[in-house]
Amino acid sequence: MAKVLITGANGQLGNEMRCLAEKDKKNTFLFTDVQDLDITDSESVMKFVTDHNIDIIVNCAAYTAVDKAEDDEELCRKINALAVENLAKAAVVNQAKIIHISTDYVYSGVHYKPYSESDETAPCSVYGVTKLEGERLLFDNCSEAVVLRTSWLYSTFGNNFVKTMIRLGKERERLNVIFDQIGTPTYAGDLAKMIMTIIDSGTFIPGVYNFSNEGVCSWYDFTKTIHRIAGITTCKVMPIEGREYPSRAIRPYYSVMNKRKIKETYAVSIPYWEESLVKCINLLMK
Repeated sequence: MAKVLITGANGQLGNEMRCLAEKDKKNTFLFTDVQDLDITDSESVMKFVTDHNIDIIVNCAAYTAVDKAEDDEELCRKINALAVENLAKAAVVNQAKIIHISTDYVYSGVHYKPYSESDETAPCSVYGVTKLEGERLLFDNCSEAVVLRTSWLYSTFGNNFVKTMIRLGKERERLNVIFDQIGTPTYAGDLAKMIMTIIDSGTFIPGVYNFSNEGVCSWYDFTKTIHRIAGITTCKVMPIEGREYPSRAIRPYYSVMNKRKIKETYAVSIPYWEESLVKCINLLMK
């Protein structure tokens, strides 16, 4: 039995972890968010991890406001990088392991084939840069660490693209959505299951792993599929180029990830993105 600390517990992934933990009879889970544990405070992190004798830390906390990060670099770095260093140092003192959630934004987004973990990283936004810094600080300070890079996360919890497109699809007659940014949606429930698999595997193998659902789509395709599954027929979705929708941060144009490493290492199969989207929307429609 392991004692597992979940940070960022009130976010999409943290809430999905809560759902799975309720059914878990083998491990003890401690769920914290900023009001319970400020992970940017090194002394607080060290005290919490040692006082509670934590065996595994799952860091779901992150600064994810991609555009806002361009003007709020200091806070973004504090949460995405320096806080990860705090967790890593506390883990070493308590001989704990870490599972840390990272992002497809660490890649450049200019390739034409799915990114592997060994591909060069070249983030093009403050968000991506700070997330990559977090990865490096983690491994610099703790060897017993797993990094899961994920993409286009959504859930029944919190604010996300799926919920927004359903709401706007019901409110508007027309939506313009980018068609030339390609990636893979990831249901946070599937990512949470992957984390649980690693926790329960008994074969914790440190390293960087890509994880998203299977398949490929654009934001336009994603929106069209969301509306079809949700039964929204009154909104016309129009494809536009990324340059027609200016944003503060540069986003990857291609961020599809190769997941062969995690599938082979942990002997898992990963659901196709549309299958998981159906599950999520069905839960939202209850």
